[in-house]
Amino acid sequence: MLQRRRGFTLIELLVTAAIVAVLAGVALPLAELTVKRSRENELRVALREIRNAIDAYKQAVDDGRIARKADESGYPPTLEVLVAGVEDQRSAKKTRIHFLRRIPREPMHADTSVDAAQTWGLRSYDSAPDDPREGRDVFDVYSRSERVGLNGIEYRQW
Repeated sequence: MLQRRRGFTLIELLVTAAIVAVLAGVALPLAELTVKRSRENELRVALREIRNAIDAYKQAVDDGRIARKADESGYPPTLEVLVAGVEDQRSAKKTRIHFLRRIPREPMHADTSVDAAQTWGLRSYDSAPDDPREGRDVFDVYSRSERVGLNGIEYRQW
């Protein structure tokens, strides 16, 4: 009659532990890569959303729907204006034009207590492309992160 074994031998336990360790060693970098890829996708979407809103604001100024002073560039003075909206000069009821529902948070910014608009680097129309600086308007936004993306380019240059 066959007798059932009770428990595992030490060698069986060590082999099992080694297999689990190898699998964990492979899974962890893959999980980290997945998280990084997901954040990069969020960054692309947020940049596209804000940049489209800035372009729509500028187009509304050029179309005469938003009042502009002679010394202004036609770009929004702040990101918050894109959410708050501006009065439509062509509307008889003076309705407001809104360009964003909310300002997306910069996904690479670690501090979640900071207001979403403050997480972005801002570039004014008057600043040089290779040396972005804040100014009287918002011509573009960029990530303030010093990290490098999976494509080998720093996030701040996206």
